[in-house]
Amino acid sequence: MRVAITGGTGFIGRHLAARLGPDAVVISRRTGVALDDEDALAEAFTGCDVVVHAAGINREIGDQTFERVHVHGTRAVIAAARRAGVSRIVMVSFLRARPDCGSGYHESKWAAEELIRQSGIDHTILKASMVYGHGDHMVDHVTRAVRSWPVFATVGFRERTVRPVPIDDFVDVLIAAASGRLPDPTVAVMGAEELPLGEAVRRVARVAGRTPLFIPVPVWSIRILAQLTEWLMVVPLVAKAQARMLAEGVSQPEPWAPEVPLEVRPRRPFDEASIREALPEAGAFGWNDLRVARWLRGRASRRRPARAEMN
Repeated sequence: MRVAITGGTGFIGRHLAARLGPDAVVISRRTGVALDDEDALAEAFTGCDVVVHAAGINREIGDQTFERVHVHGTRAVIAAARRAGVSRIVMVSFLRARPDCGSGYHESKWAAEELIRQSGIDHTILKASMVYGHGDHMVDHVTRAVRSWPVFATVGFRERTVRPVPIDDFVDVLIAAASGRLPDPTVAVMGAEELPLGEAVRRVARVAGRTPLFIPVPVWSIRILAQLTEWLMVVPLVAKAQARMLAEGVSQPEPWAPEVPLEVRPRRPFDEASIREALPEAGAFGWNDLRVARWLRGRASRRRPARAEMN
């Protein structure tokens, strides 16, 4: 089974590609294929049996908007899959993606789901909870945050719950979906353990060897923090879409969808062993995480040739 993976250099995509080995065709902007380039996608999909559509963004930067990436990109993937004779599409969506909820991320993911459902191509849509592992945005950012500051803000005064999914378990589900082994066209993928968000953060902090002071803050303050970090950081500490997720909790699908069958349902708890596997190599947040630092480095590199010529 030859599998094309959009977003193949992203967190989920690269873990799936590593598992599939030579049967994987990695597709991303880094490999020179834009998600909205139907011709390039069709060429890349040629000879593939399945497309795993894992491309997505959690914040908008410039022309990389939710509408362009999630909606127009998915439309191009479907058209290219038809041209290439691909027999199945597996889409990675979000557990609570839904229409008319006031979040561009959630609504655009839902719109992409609807395009897949109406495509006429055999498909499986995976509505995923928080997926974590080495290189993620969950354990990585919490770990680096507690290594950076002695105080950690938790979202809201009423605890929401999460059901984190280890990346290895999620890849098992992806492969089952790509093989046509899931009976339902839309399924929810949630972790084996449901726990309060604050407890999840505390577990990460303990494994990282830190004991910060945890302070609950109102949701609106997290939304302000998210906007500021989107403006200031290369990869924001928390994006606005993620702030919305944390405020709602990530433990129940919306709208309802059946869970994946028991034989492929994630089983690993969010315990010390699974958290330790996901710990980042980087330490605390620092200057190089700011967008201005990247801009200054780029400016300096553009000026070096001119100075060399003067010498």
